[in-house]
Amino acid sequence: MSLPRHLQSSQSDSGDYWPGFVDALATLLLVIVFLLAVFTAGQFALSQALTGRDEQLAQLNSRLASLAEELNIAQSENEQLSLRVSVLNQENGALQETNAGLSSQIAGLQDGLAAARASLAEEEALNEEAQATVALLNNQMAALREELARLNETLNASEAREAELEAEVVNLGRRLNAALASEVARLARYRSEFFGRLIEVLGDRSGVRVVGDRFVFETDVLFASGSAELSEEGRRSLAPIAGAIIQLTGEIPDDLDWVLRVDGHTDRVPLGPNAPFESNWELSTARSLSVITYFESQGVPPRRLLAAGFGQHYPIAEGRTQEAYARNRRIELKLTSR
Repeated sequence: MSLPRHLQSSQSDSGDYWPGFVDALATLLLVIVFLLAVFTAGQFALSQALTGRDEQLAQLNSRLASLAEELNIAQSENEQLSLRVSVLNQENGALQETNAGLSSQIAGLQDGLAAARASLAEEEALNEEAQATVALLNNQMAALREELARLNETLNASEAREAELEAEVVNLGRRLNAALASEVARLARYRSEFFGRLIEVLGDRSGVRVVGDRFVFETDVLFASGSAELSEEGRRSLAPIAGAIIQLTGEIPDDLDWVLRVDGHTDRVPLGPNAPFESNWELSTARSLSVITYFESQGVPPRRLLAAGFGQHYPIAEGRTQEAYARNRRIELKLTSR
């Protein structure tokens, strides 16, 4: 009985597929090599086109990248070392538990061996079975002692490595703290210059003073009672500060991440039923946002501004007098890191 023609043809041609497959692979390899050559030429042309970039921009980017990379590496190494210390602590605990278990087994075997020896000593002669039992116990005890010695060596090595890792963690922490302290010191220098400029600009203007590391405006100078809308006098008072902030923005290096925090505070007197705000929280926050909105309208970069409202909960003057209330109704400006 003969097979159909298409079956006969498929059986006769089954050995001819491999050369075609090899040719297809060779063609694909040539295409890939060509594409790699085109990609390499494109990369070379692109690198040549980018070599003319501004040198100062490259230096600033290099400094920023170096500092960011060093901090990221330090933090990454710190996390990895902490994880490794945790793993070693777990392994150390497991080895100690195993050590305790083996010590307990050795003690049990020693008790069994002592009992077997005492029983055999009472007999006149040891039979072969008793001798085999003693030999087996001796072999098991020797094996357990060797295992115990190996585990003790592993435990000592683990403890030594743990001490080294802890020292590395402490060293990395010191390096990271030193880097952060350097950034804080740089920011403190600019903060001092900024406050010096504000003091020169505002002079002895009433309702404005420096308290610690903050520049304080009494809100009676900036806002009407119960309102969060800046008055004309308030705008005039804030205008030179906006100019000083813009000038400071151009002087502080880009790799120093800073913000000007605007804190709103009120007195402890509750708002009336007809007030536009439900609480002193909302009033203090709205006033802070009004100052930030004004600074932004004067050209201060929004990313360098931060608003916060504290209500009546952080007074700087005690008592229930009108003078104390006026001092507690304030806007504070603080130059700080983000």
